[in-house]
Amino acid sequence: MAGERLKLVVQNRAVLGSAESRRLRRQGLIPGILYGREAPVPITIGERDLRHALTGPGGANAVLDVVVEGGDTHSSVLKDYQQHPVRGNIVHVDLQEVRLDRPIHATVPLHLVGEAAGAKEGGVLSQQIMEVNVEALPMEVPSMLELDVSELHVNDQARLDQLVMPAGVTILDDLETIAATVTPPSRIEEEEAEGVEGEGEAPETTGEAEGEGEEPTADETPAESDSSEE
Repeated sequence: MAGERLKLVVQNRAVLGSAESRRLRRQGLIPGILYGREAPVPITIGERDLRHALTGPGGANAVLDVVVEGGDTHSSVLKDYQQHPVRGNIVHVDLQEVRLDRPIHATVPLHLVGEAAGAKEGGVLSQQIMEVNVEALPMEVPSMLELDVSELHVNDQARLDQLVMPAGVTILDDLETIAATVTPPSRIEEEEAEGVEGEGEAPETTGEAEGEGEEPTADETPAESDSSEE
């Protein structure tokens, strides 16, 4: 949702280094940097406060009113973040101060909405891209973009130029980029379906198979070993 602003109170981070960062994380604090029009400011943010700010209606593109230890308010956006490779939680964050009257570049998630007509016909709906790069004023950046795929039939495709964009938001990516497709069922799926239909039928037997398990005749009885004659 465009126009979302959230207050985020942060603290100055006087001691730097990996050991200090680990100590802060154990206390529930996330180390970060606030980049502005002056020198970057090392900061710490409460993990819960940060999670609340980035999971609100504005999502990762919300404008944050960052207050550094009771000082001035800095209108900022999320610039970058790092996650733990196993647990997935945020371990470092970069915030960028912005001017609300100047456009910025942002990455917006793309969601497919509606049930594709081709899916009802047996086709397979596939999303080709997950994010769209846009330009807009900070307060106009949407939290996500939606692409209606309900009219897509088998062998149809939807491109970025079919997106209905909010006022003031410009797509930076190539408008000819394919965002979603509906393809026919694969040949493998059809063969598997045929295989399922054929299950349960009795296999044909050959003459050799019918003879298996019969006792040998007298002529076929193996000769006794020479050792029995000793």
